[in-house]
Amino acid sequence: MIQISENAQTHFRRLIEREAIAGMGVRLAAVHGGTPAADVRLEFAEPADLAGDEWAIDCDGFTLWLDAASVPYLDGAEIDYAAQATGGQLQIRAPKVKGSAPEAGASLVERVRWVVEHEVNPQLAEHRGHVTVEEVTAEGVVLLRFGGGCHGCGMADVTLKQGIEKTLMDKVPGVTAVRDATDHDTGQAPYMPRDVA
Repeated sequence: MIQISENAQTHFRRLIEREAIAGMGVRLAAVHGGTPAADVRLEFAEPADLAGDEWAIDCDGFTLWLDAASVPYLDGAEIDYAAQATGGQLQIRAPKVKGSAPEAGASLVERVRWVVEHEVNPQLAEHRGHVTVEEVTAEGVVLLRFGGGCHGCGMADVTLKQGIEKTLMDKVPGVTAVRDATDHDTGQAPYMPRDVA
């Protein structure tokens, strides 16, 4: 499940003892678990701060509370504390926090959404844009809606055909085509305005 080193336990215990609040422990949660924006949040928590569905891990002198919804993303996490001359460094490694790619036998929709969220959207974010999956047909046609800087962008067609469609067809067996469902004339802040005739 979760490994918390002796050094980390000692570090947390000292901090908790300094606060002198009965029942205080440490709560660990995944924020935006399973997405490219995922991160780990570690905070001190009193019993009144708990939701009631946390998993309790007994440590040396305190309890580590694990957010129940975060369990799949924090499985295999490691917490360590390295003392240094200038203080110390807390290290949290959570290899599953961003999720894992669906298996080959997963539905086409799951596999398409994974690639869109983990490969396509991080690239589009560089231009303040993103896409959402509107539909995946039984024939393998993916219908996308552009948003942000991509909504109304003069390069959306090129992005769709040379970027997104190529990526999805290369990485997701079963995708036969990618189509745009966006009304680009309504875009408010395109990254590159369309030519107006």
